[in-house]
Amino acid sequence: MTETTGEGTGAGTGTCAGPPQGDRRPDGADRYTISEVAALTGLSAHTLRWYERIGLMPHIDRSHTGQRRYSNRDLDWLALVGKLRLTGMPVADMVRYAEMVREGDHTYADRFDLLKATREDVVARIAELQGTLAVLDRKISFYADAGRALASERSR
Repeated sequence: MTETTGEGTGAGTGTCAGPPQGDRRPDGADRYTISEVAALTGLSAHTLRWYERIGLMPHIDRSHTGQRRYSNRDLDWLALVGKLRLTGMPVADMVRYAEMVREGDHTYADRFDLLKATREDVVARIAELQGTLAVLDRKISFYADAGRALASERSR
């Protein structure tokens, strides 16, 4: 992925879940097969090929025999894609984001807008889930109290 300066996942700072740093090869020796990437990321080989086919992944380097060879940078990108999936961002928007990254710096404002809108959606979902959690907590408390009252009556 031709990323611009500052573009990335933050994988080095622990903000994106990629493979543990101890499982990664040093830059320059970072040529992973599709099965290794599948094992490191939890994604299937089919999903990795699909990501490449739809433009979510950049063109992946190939060995002299035609096997895909992924780099640490590709693993970082997959970590970001994983986080974007967790936000509920539609695949079409993820592909659009990937295209904008490849297009270069002049797309910063559009990338900003897309990520900001996604963040707002996530914040709204978190608020909704907090309300759901409060309802569950009240129900759990009700059943805990009812269970104690029932046990108390039985012990009399």
